[in-house]
Amino acid sequence: MNHSASRRAFLQSTSLAGLAALAPMGCKSITGGDSAMRDGYIDAHVHVWTPDTDRYPLAKGFTKEKDMTPASVTPQELFAQYRPQGVTRIVLIQMSFYGFDNSYMVDAIAAQPGVFSGVAIVDETKADVRKTMKQLAGQGVRGFRLYADKDKAEKWLESAGMKAMWSYAADTGLAMCLLANPDALPAVERMCKAYPKTRVVIDHFARIGMKGPVRQGDLEHLRRLADHRHTFVKTSAFYALGEKKAPYTDLAPLIRTLREAYGAQRLMWASDCPFQVIDGHTYADSIALIRDRLDFLNAEDKAWMLRKTAEKVFFA
Repeated sequence: MNHSASRRAFLQSTSLAGLAALAPMGCKSITGGDSAMRDGYIDAHVHVWTPDTDRYPLAKGFTKEKDMTPASVTPQELFAQYRPQGVTRIVLIQMSFYGFDNSYMVDAIAAQPGVFSGVAIVDETKADVRKTMKQLAGQGVRGFRLYADKDKAEKWLESAGMKAMWSYAADTGLAMCLLANPDALPAVERMCKAYPKTRVVIDHFARIGMKGPVRQGDLEHLRRLADHRHTFVKTSAFYALGEKKAPYTDLAPLIRTLREAYGAQRLMWASDCPFQVIDGHTYADSIALIRDRLDFLNAEDKAWMLRKTAEKVFFA
């Protein structure tokens, strides 16, 4: 999510300047069979960026001063607070101000084999979009982010680029990862019907409850997507939904409804950092909602939501 709020609290709480010199997480690759790494939790939605805009330039229209606040959110810096919570793997989501240049994300994936997976952004209007998807998949990308505003999503069925992306994803097991607004869900459902084998991941509960109370019509649209067995939902961005304050237990009915509709095997927890750790919100409170505070989730539910679902979609 994009936010204009001050990130000062984030800078204070994470001491980013002091962490910048850390070697990349001190984590081992899990490719050699590190069971502790494999059994740890997975954060399925994290944004990172670097102040090195010479090596990793911003897309046209974005500037350091206007958009990069805080100036640095590297994997090294963020992992200092993930590890104490038992998180050992992370799904990196391409940051909007890099546009279609996914270089920083794929370089981070390459630097820590097995620790990161990625969700890239590509230009679906290009004739070689399938070739680009294939190339990125070879670099550790397992999903592609789509901005699912209502007007855009309603045109997808007529878009040659979207047809190419959704069909290629169906053939390869890659995921279409949608930052969707609630009013776009009927159009998303039409795409799911047209491409029943394509994995679809809905970010942040489709932002239901972000601008006011949960509307039953919006929730019903999200529930209906459960009829498509390759559709998943991220239970994430708690700081931005409902009452917007810890311990976030007001979101329990929403999570319970989705657990009943999708099963825990198609839900995955995510923080949406760094935005989860500003303005008094904490990383610990985010993961604790799923791990500790919902008595209707059993141990197996938690295992799926905190690791196994994201592992299946983004690390298999």
